[in-house]
Amino acid sequence: MSIEVKNISKRYGAQKALDSISFSVKNGEIVGLLGPNGAGKSTLMKILTSYVIADEGTALVNELDVMQSKNAVQKSVGYLPEHNPLYLDMYVREYLAFNASVYKVATSRIQEVIELTGLTSESHKKIGQLSKGYRQRVGLATALLHNPDVLILDEPTTGLDPNQLVEIRDLIKNIGKDKTVILSTHIMQEVEAICDRVIIINNGKIITDKKLDNLLTEEQEQIIEVEFDVLISAELLAMLPNLKWANNSHHLVWELRFVSSEDMRAALFDFANEHQLKILQLNLKSKNLEQIFIEKTNKKS
Repeated sequence: MSIEVKNISKRYGAQKALDSISFSVKNGEIVGLLGPNGAGKSTLMKILTSYVIADEGTALVNELDVMQSKNAVQKSVGYLPEHNPLYLDMYVREYLAFNASVYKVATSRIQEVIELTGLTSESHKKIGQLSKGYRQRVGLATALLHNPDVLILDEPTTGLDPNQLVEIRDLIKNIGKDKTVILSTHIMQEVEAICDRVIIINNGKIITDKKLDNLLTEEQEQIIEVEFDVLISAELLAMLPNLKWANNSHHLVWELRFVSSEDMRAALFDFANEHQLKILQLNLKSKNLEQIFIEKTNKKS
């Protein structure tokens, strides 16, 4: 395992930021770390990078204890914090050269990460002259400079335009083929595009830890939008099997929510035939990650 977390807890005064959480991540996995603001995501990332000490539990990165082997852990981890700390008066190449000397890596690596993160056209400028998106690229280039085995990225695409988003997503996916990546973001489409697995934290606890494909498909709820040729009542629709909820969204259009492992569209066609109704349109709406996230994090504990 590249990352092994066992019963980690962390308090800030009376507030428990992390409450005895455990998980592991294998090499080659890209894991999306999700949660509302204040859920404990950034605290967990800082513990894994040895910048914050946990109150209880153990965490290993590449079999190194984050509390006992801080320097070794930081050499094997590339970290991009949410608030990207940069020296704005330094030139891009100058800043990367400074970090290369800290990590004791060859200067040839500077050009490699500049090209890798799409900084070539801006590399002659001072960091303070760059847009927010390019500053994020500088931070990502710095995280990659020493070719770490583990990448921990806190909101890595903040400030990027749609074209830059696609480029950085592709970069992270390619990097993730032979590295371990933990990615925190509030952009659910980003997780769906990049990640293999999702961990959702709420109130300092892990409430979901599943492969993304399993998370999206295992939910047995189906949402079907159907338009009939005449206006019908909710009482009539209540005769449908496995119907959980019905909403008359627009005149003849109903949004129906079923709980079933079977495709309920067939039952709708049978229902329409039995009651001499015509179906003008019918759409199956699969749940997306955003809907699942909202439902899980809004549950009362």
